[in-house]
Amino acid sequence: MKVLVIGSGGREHALVWKISQSPRVKEVYCAPGNGGISRLARCVAIAATDLAALARFAKDTKIDLTVVGPEMPLTMGIVDLFQKEGLRIFGSSRGAAQIEGSKAFAKDLMKKYNIPSARYRVFANRDEAVAYVKQQGAPIVVKADGLAAGKGVILCETVAEALAALDLIMVKREFGEAGDQVIIEERLEGEEASFIAFSDGTRVLPLASTQDHKAIYDNDQGPNTGGMGAYSPAPVVTPAVHERIMQEIMTPTIKAMAAEGYPYRGVLYAGVMIAKGVPTVLEFNCRLGDPETQPLFMRMQGDLIPVIEACIAGDLSQAEINWDPRPAVCVVMASQGYPGAYEKGKAIHGLEKVAQMPGVYCFHAGTTVKEGKYLTAGGRVLGVTGLGQGIIEAIETTYQAVAEITWEGAHYRRDIGKKALAWVKE
Repeated sequence: MKVLVIGSGGREHALVWKISQSPRVKEVYCAPGNGGISRLARCVAIAATDLAALARFAKDTKIDLTVVGPEMPLTMGIVDLFQKEGLRIFGSSRGAAQIEGSKAFAKDLMKKYNIPSARYRVFANRDEAVAYVKQQGAPIVVKADGLAAGKGVILCETVAEALAALDLIMVKREFGEAGDQVIIEERLEGEEASFIAFSDGTRVLPLASTQDHKAIYDNDQGPNTGGMGAYSPAPVVTPAVHERIMQEIMTPTIKAMAAEGYPYRGVLYAGVMIAKGVPTVLEFNCRLGDPETQPLFMRMQGDLIPVIEACIAGDLSQAEINWDPRPAVCVVMASQGYPGAYEKGKAIHGLEKVAQMPGVYCFHAGTTVKEGKYLTAGGRVLGVTGLGQGIIEAIETTYQAVAEITWEGAHYRRDIGKKALAWVKE
């Protein structure tokens, strides 16, 4: 089988790494890919958003299965296009991908179908939004409605911060069209988790729990990023919480999407806030998380291809996933300045040594290869991922590997996995 993976980040490296292990897969292509992916797959210089060129390539190369990593091509309708052309593809349709493409769509869906979520209002008019913020007070959350690479959610401690966030999104147009509307919602307290599942349109097959770390600095300080690290499993998702998320959030959402005329086949990712064992939805995504996929795939046992095929066929009833009981931790190493402006082209050192370390894999995100050397080429550069007998060992193993990798201006958080330690029994 020939497989095409679309995207260029750490999640796509993890997809390529996992798919290439399938005995049924003979060749893997990735468009556009990155430096690390080029070691495992043939990288094709087609942008993830150039849907027509991707479809042409898939036809010309006789690709048997296409797997979509990022949200942008999904919201643009790549799945609909490929299906129309008779090409087999895994991902949510354009209609289904609205669940991430428009936060207002997702919030309205949850309200209509009584899926637990924070109180909210949607505004297209800045003056009305300002008046509402002043009336509600702070702390409060301001979100751009559309896609903003994980950076469109601003947690505001004061009214002044909320007004500045409205200006950033609606006046300065920091996120472009994504800021045509804003969602203003109550700030939820508790501990966050990422709950990711496969769906065939009716059934839900959950992955292991994970926890992402959005803020750029330790102790969740600073602006939000695409994600600075993750670990799996997340002990905050106890068996009782897992059951509640499935019964109150995941299954009702899949049913709601079908009822709305958008049958959901693909990956559904719920970002949830958990307080006293009660889960509430923060947001939905229409694809695998990045960097959650990296620790998830380190732990996932067996072949991913049959699960993907079962989703496409609309029958997950026989599919199952087994998990390595060992926890996995992923620490993202980023360019200095990220999530703002950053320089590219810095030489990365130490990757050869990390490649020899047992229980560790370094997933590439923003890298390129020039004259045999790896250079930085993005904001998030690497996702160093390690396994351990327990969460403490997994954290130690991963940070030992991180310590071996250097480039000018490398930045990473030093507290990934710390929240899990509070759940470790003495």
